[in-house]
Amino acid sequence: MHTNAKLLGYLGLLPFITIPLLIMTDQLFYFEGFEFFVQYSAIILSFFGGIHWLDALQNRRKNHQLYMAMLPSIVAWLSLIFLSGDTLLSVLSITYIGVLMYDKYVLALERDILIPYTQLRMILTTVVVVTHLFMAYL
Repeated sequence: MHTNAKLLGYLGLLPFITIPLLIMTDQLFYFEGFEFFVQYSAIILSFFGGIHWLDALQNRRKNHQLYMAMLPSIVAWLSLIFLSGDTLLSVLSITYIGVLMYDKYVLALERDILIPYTQLRMILTTVVVVTHLFMAYL
């Protein structure tokens, strides 16, 4: 996997890590930080449907994958509108895990891309879910 892709993936974790730390150190009010955190989480979650959109179009699939490409965005948006607190954090976390599992079993990428991509996604998703748990703890 391209080094820049890994770097950008890891840099994408910064808000997930820094927002809870800013709340812990009283640099950011909890409710304001919570809003920033879940909004960022929803945006990043929406991003993960894109690879399925590309895979479905590139491989001319007419199955569920093209529709599933939209699911992270819809879940993220509806969660922000209708949920709050720990329920919102839980739904976002579960969706991250679900999308990762779907990636692992559905993506038809070349092996030299799929394996590093899945490994990177495992690391990123683990950190994201742990930070969601930490926000629930705060």
